Amino acid sequence: MSRMSKRVVLTSLVGTAAVAGVAVAGIASATAPSAPTVDNASARFLPPSADTGGTFAFAADVADDSGVKSLKVLAWPNSSDLKPTAEEMEHAENAVCERVDDEKSTCAYTLRISGQEAQGMRKGDWTISVLLTARDGEKKFVPEATTINIDF
Repeated sequence: MSRMSKRVVLTSLVGTAAVAGVAVAGIASATAPSAPTVDNASARFLPPSADTGGTFAFAADVADDSGVKSLKVLAWPNSSDLKPTAEEMEHAENAVCERVDDEKSTCAYTLRISGQEAQGMRKGDWTISVLLTARDGEKKFVPEATTINIDF
């Protein structure tokens, strides 16, 4: 084989190996399970008025490669020093989740608050903790999904 032919063959082999490596990595990443995720978490509080009750609302985009089973939500005042654990979050209230596709859902939680309940609420910063459970049983605990200031 001439020197030029060896160089062309060697370059071709290196290029083929590189393409094969990229293809294998692409297949591996497409089939590798992803961890549950909680994104775009937000909260709002509307205090009650003389005519209507108030609301506390939370929403988030959640996902897992196996699908979403549930999202538990707990709002707590920072001044309480409450630090919920993943195990304690099992007993929190469920958000309502609407499926976007096989992996993603949008979840919302709304709590109606009467004038009397609002008077008993601590003012200041509140933290919202969430526990996402995927259909395959995998869980994602987010101790501080978002915060909100309650001041009315």
